[in-house]
Amino acid sequence: MDYLKIDEVAAQWGISTRRLQTLCAEGKIGGAVRFGRAWMIPKDAQKPIDGRTKQGRADHSRQLNANLPMPRKTPFLYMTDLYAKPGGAEQAIEALADNHEAQVLFAAEIAYSRGEIDKVYESANYLLQKHSGFYAVLSAGMLLALCAIWRGDLNMWRKAKIHISEAAAKDDNDREIITLCICAVDSMLYDVKDFPEWFKIGCFELLHKDSLPAAKVYYAKYIYATAHGLAAQTYEMEGMKGLSLMGLLPATIEPMISQSMADEAVITEIYLRMICAVAYHYSKNDQQALRHIDKAIALALPDKLYGILAEYCRTLGSLIEMRLKAIDETAWNAVNELSKVYVENWSKLGSRITGRQIIENLSKQNREIARLAAFKLSDAEIAARMNMSIPGVKQAIRTIKQRSGLERSDFAAIL
Repeated sequence: MDYLKIDEVAAQWGISTRRLQTLCAEGKIGGAVRFGRAWMIPKDAQKPIDGRTKQGRADHSRQLNANLPMPRKTPFLYMTDLYAKPGGAEQAIEALADNHEAQVLFAAEIAYSRGEIDKVYESANYLLQKHSGFYAVLSAGMLLALCAIWRGDLNMWRKAKIHISEAAAKDDNDREIITLCICAVDSMLYDVKDFPEWFKIGCFELLHKDSLPAAKVYYAKYIYATAHGLAAQTYEMEGMKGLSLMGLLPATIEPMISQSMADEAVITEIYLRMICAVAYHYSKNDQQALRHIDKAIALALPDKLYGILAEYCRTLGSLIEMRLKAIDETAWNAVNELSKVYVENWSKLGSRITGRQIIENLSKQNREIARLAAFKLSDAEIAARMNMSIPGVKQAIRTIKQRSGLERSDFAAIL
């Protein structure tokens, strides 16, 4: 360990040598060592809070609050019953006033749900710089990764995953939840290959019960991404092909939705409904897809959780527009603008990470046609699904080829 002389540290910290000697004698400087009459202080020692001043007492209070245990043992506070009532986000934030770390974290997660990415970025960095507790560090790292998606920033993405992987795990259970958090982040780009085996079979016994609502969301995302890869033939599963697994997905998610309602976990319910709507949509059952979209919108609007809705405009844009525009055109305009930012930067980051050529300059209709073509549907099947003429589909396929530089057999790369 590197040490500094006491006068060097006193100059750096802006306090007197006498005061610093007293702090060392009182054991308030971690790692300080006495050699005869002189003190040597570790180079990376932290300046203690001065409780004699008003600012110091305030900082001390915040530090105590930051070190309080999380009100739930999970990095996904906003997916728990802390947010149990639509429109109750601000009250839930206020209720955490006695736990500064939890309040900052929960408020950041709500800000993400609203698409307020600048606020999320500031809060995530604050928590990471303050050497927060285990769950707060995990969540802050995940929030930073989500910011990277919204900004298309590869370096930020890498740093975020480093923060998550270096969280101070105390036991094997902590290490498993670190793995889950990294995989949850990767699932945002349809990368699910590294999910642990226990998670792939839906066995969540290694997780604390407070993390179960979030585990359901990421399990649904895992199955959906697997079904998507199977349909696009980028993934193989014995006995399954095409959209067969996608058609089975709602039967898995519907009970999860019912449980999330019983758990009073609003954010969890919104995500599960949107994922289920996507599965129904690709299974040619828009009536059921709209049922879930309507309920998700009803849950999201009271607190303007536009960011969540924007995430699903890539796949459900026309259906979300049809329902939301009829209820609140201003809300739709906000969601649509957020979606443009999300799609562009999600595509940019995804292309750099996966090596796939994800095209963001396709229209919503052409992106949908490309996806169905990747799922190996014929022109006639796509025409029936999209309510288009077959010549119209053929022209769209030509446009997609020109803009992407890909052949039809490689459309899976467009996602």
